[in-house]
Amino acid sequence: MSGRPRVHVVARVPAPVQAALEREFELVPEADDVEGLVAIPSVRVDEALLDRCGPRLRVVANYAVGLDNVDLEPARARGIVVANTPDVLTRATAELTLALLLALVRRVAEGDRLVRRGDPWRLEPTFMLGHGLDGRSLGVVGAGRIGTEVARLAEAFGMRPVLLRSTDPLEDALACDVVTLHCPLTPQTRHLVDASALARMRPHAVLVNTSRGPVVDEAALVEALREGRLAGAALDVYEDEPAVHPGLVELENVVLAPHLGSATHEAREAMGMLCVEALRAVLLEGRVPRNVVP
Repeated sequence: MSGRPRVHVVARVPAPVQAALEREFELVPEADDVEGLVAIPSVRVDEALLDRCGPRLRVVANYAVGLDNVDLEPARARGIVVANTPDVLTRATAELTLALLLALVRRVAEGDRLVRRGDPWRLEPTFMLGHGLDGRSLGVVGAGRIGTEVARLAEAFGMRPVLLRSTDPLEDALACDVVTLHCPLTPQTRHLVDASALARMRPHAVLVNTSRGPVVDEAALVEALREGRLAGAALDVYEDEPAVHPGLVELENVVLAPHLGSATHEAREAMGMLCVEALRAVLLEGRVPRNVVP
């Protein structure tokens, strides 16, 4: 035994984060009899996992901003501090949102598939026409850090953002040319964009989701796209991730990414260092971390 606090990390982390963890903690391969846990969104931190970790568990550092994978009440009932990684992934996720939107409306992903298939093509005035962003309205559902940054970046393309809280009525957003989702997953936001909401969007409009998959009813989305009631969709997250609704895969007017919102070297390293800071604060310094979840 090293005498250092025992910590279990559920997935590989960037090398600088791994090195920082190894300097200060005893990293163990299983979530058994540990004092700290580093979790990721695809791992459910429920009572079963908390039981496995044992009664000495004092802190869960979630490698994400969202907390829908953490059962907060059982953790708090056991006196476990829960921390997340706000702020440091805001720009990365906002950039990806704009990247997905551009890939969709300028048909970049569709064009990439065409070239890779070896389909014949030549430059002509009407070949693979898309749409620009200048002058288009952008309904931002979720006016937190990421949504606000998306709106700021979109203005550089000449877009007209309309920011809404996830608890606000959706009508102003649904009337926009682009609807982009940046709300947390809660019982209230699950299937926030359902068949009814999709029916109220304009036929030329597109939907972007870089928040959480279950915010959108994927089956209803597929139906709207197939019937031409929506011009396109760009998704980074899915209802049953990593599974994707097969109807989405079949459609050319859909851009799909494998949950890349915060996937930059800079953001993921900074997120990891916030996890290290939370572990250090609770296990080594006996204080509440600055990124504690209230």
